Amino acid sequence: MEEVGLDVDELEAVRLADFQEIDQTKAAKEMKVSQSTFQRILTSAHKKIAEALVTGKAIKVEGGEMMMPRAGRGAGRGIGRGAGLGRGIGRGRMGGQFAAGPGGVCLCTNPECKNEVPHVVGQPCYQVKCPKCGSPMIRRR
Repeated sequence: MEEVGLDVDELEAVRLADFQEIDQTKAAKEMKVSQSTFQRILTSAHKKIAEALVTGKAIKVEGGEMMMPRAGRGAGRGIGRGAGLGRGIGRGRMGGQFAAGPGGVCLCTNPECKNEVPHVVGQPCYQVKCPKCGSPMIRRR
């Protein structure tokens, strides 16, 4: 699967502006950047997120270390209150067809080959090459 790279700063700008709904002046101060720099970071993040949504690409956060909130932490700051935050009630890491679980098979993308191999837990099918023809594989439930 193709990916769109989202910097940690871009994720933080989206979290502050869109998720926590903090105005840009306060959000810029929290990030210790100017308001115009904050606006550029946020605009870049929005463009990348739109590209991922429109083209079906994964979003990969890169460029630093992060700590994800657990349930119960951050109460009153807009984090730790959503479904799935460490409570076992989410839809998996990515949701939808990409969180298909341990079952299923990997299917060759070559229409002439159509080879199937059992899915290996922890190894995404798109990273597997067909043992018969060498084409990439895709997940099928």
